[in-house]
Amino acid sequence: MNGPPQSPDDGYERPGGRARIPGPRGAADDLDPGHAPRSMPPPPPPAEVPPPPSHAVLKSLLGAWALAACSAEETQAVEDHLTECAPCAEEALRLRDAVGLLHPEESLDLKPLLRSRVLEDCLGKRPARIPVPVWASPYDTETARLDALLQDFGDSEWHTPVRLKWFEEERRRSQRTTVAGVIGHLLTVDGLIASALGLDDPLGPDAPKGGPTVRTEHFWGATPYPVTRQVRDPWREQGHTLVRTVSFAGRGVAELAVDYGGFALPLGDAFLERAFECWVHAWDIAEAVDYPYEPPSGPHLHRMIDLAARLLPGALAQRRRAGLAAPARGLVAAGAPGRTLHLEIEGAGGGGWDIALDSPGAKPSPERTVAEIALDGIEFCQLAAGHISPEEAAVGQHGDREAIRDVLFAAASLSRL
Repeated sequence: MNGPPQSPDDGYERPGGRARIPGPRGAADDLDPGHAPRSMPPPPPPAEVPPPPSHAVLKSLLGAWALAACSAEETQAVEDHLTECAPCAEEALRLRDAVGLLHPEESLDLKPLLRSRVLEDCLGKRPARIPVPVWASPYDTETARLDALLQDFGDSEWHTPVRLKWFEEERRRSQRTTVAGVIGHLLTVDGLIASALGLDDPLGPDAPKGGPTVRTEHFWGATPYPVTRQVRDPWREQGHTLVRTVSFAGRGVAELAVDYGGFALPLGDAFLERAFECWVHAWDIAEAVDYPYEPPSGPHLHRMIDLAARLLPGALAQRRRAGLAAPARGLVAAGAPGRTLHLEIEGAGGGGWDIALDSPGAKPSPERTVAEIALDGIEFCQLAAGHISPEEAAVGQHGDREAIRDVLFAAASLSRL
């Protein structure tokens, strides 16, 4: 059915009708006098703004504010007040400084012993099924510490110049490289241990015959482009493989000979030597990028110093054959007591060692001690690394001056590229 005609809602007045304001269909907005307009609810009263806290209240909150114990509203009120009240601002600064003394800021860098403490705690609760040998632990720790230092290096840090230093014959030598070049040097020399264990040589099948210097120079010269950060992954993976291999190898592997070119070391001593060089070169890198770097833990440092002390009689004999040290004063049969120098190392990792002076095969004898040297442990390691000369070493000396000089120069001669 058709209904009555409808008027368009266009707002115009037509005969017999009244104006209609367009709006949503069904809205009660017709201006019809027969209908009362719908009443609107009254607006809500304005919210009352609480008065600001008084000066006394805000002053009483300064201690909580300094300790960051205020609510957000209280913090905002106190800080607004401090911009207007000089006495309270001065008191707030004094309180904040006092809180700083109660809670000193700590470095975000991990403490050097944190890793070993965490591992010790974990292993105390659940001992490792295949433990790392004691003589390989310093290498495992020092490579992990160096890797942690490298972790956040950007490209610019990897190309930072680093000067490697060592002592050769009677003078100091140095070689300029980069952070990446140092890691490449560690990679190639660690490869001597890898070869001794039957693992892949990082220099490949065409690796040159020779010791650390020959291998390093071959690696640096193998490409016309500078070594980049890509060297980190093979160095880190090789270190993990070495530790894993000797951990599974069982007893007896520590005596396996590692050929260094002109000499050889038992595998246990070779791991200590590599740990020592890793720490020394990590120190070089940290110094180049202006970053603090802590020495090894006391027990690990003691093992490194012990290795250097045990190598001193052989180094002294080698210098004597080259005419760089005074001739022996009294050769004795192997195992017989001979002239001795007592080396006292102070500080963390220190101890006392008796050094045979005239023959590597002689037995040190306290009764035949002719000289004594006292030296700080870190400084002795710097001397053995060739980072300071024998003349620069601050030592306490007593006894035969010639023997003291020969031993200090022999310690420096343990260093190399």
